[in-house]
Amino acid sequence: MEYVLLTALGVGGSTAVGALIGLIFKKTSHKFNDIVLSFAAGVMLAAAVLGLIIPSLEYGGKYPLAVTVIGIFCGAVCLNLIDKIVPHLHKMTGVDIEAHPDKTEQLSKVLLFVIAIAIHNLPEGIAAGVGFGTGDMAQALTVAGGIALQNIPEGMVIIAPMLASGINAKRTLGIALLTGAVEVVGTFIGYFAVSISASVLPFALAFAGGTMLYVISDEMIPETHAHGNETGATYTLLLGFCVMLVFDVLLG
Repeated sequence: MEYVLLTALGVGGSTAVGALIGLIFKKTSHKFNDIVLSFAAGVMLAAAVLGLIIPSLEYGGKYPLAVTVIGIFCGAVCLNLIDKIVPHLHKMTGVDIEAHPDKTEQLSKVLLFVIAIAIHNLPEGIAAGVGFGTGDMAQALTVAGGIALQNIPEGMVIIAPMLASGINAKRTLGIALLTGAVEVVGTFIGYFAVSISASVLPFALAFAGGTMLYVISDEMIPETHAHGNETGATYTLLLGFCVMLVFDVLLG
């Protein structure tokens, strides 16, 4: 149980570490933001494929391919629907939209990005918790280590867009910490409900992978390619993907 608690705090705390780093380097150029966001897109792409979709196929039971494909599209459709209600969530950001109508579209994109991060954190946490619940300590620690490593750049990159959209630093940090808290909850769910989560996990992993693929394609890549930094953004995305690939191989 001690390992589970430490792991839960570790995977959730790594998001906080990334968020604090993001706050320290909050005054950056548009080019730098595009590069960092592209790196995060690469990290998320690798996490979606290597950490969510492939494991979904491995744990998919009798019909792994069908479960994974359906899960991916359900995740994408869900995020697409959430995109429609995001404007109703603007109040939680503390930004006065009436006073800053130019921030509306930007704020919606930022919130969708943050929601995608939060959604994918839940099954990731469950995956780590399941390992402890089944007694496979080595696998659980490996999964948790990979999750914690990817959470740091994720925590970093959600800070700058939120600040740029007008959310104050204190509230920005609070929202970032909430996305990490989702992972803590997921870890305990996985640990205490192994039999339940083991049956739901393949779909949940694919669902989270679909949300990440959606936000990468619909929001992150268009944003990083909209300011003349396409080449640098492309190579940085590849770098982020390869960094996570290396970690996945070394930790595997």
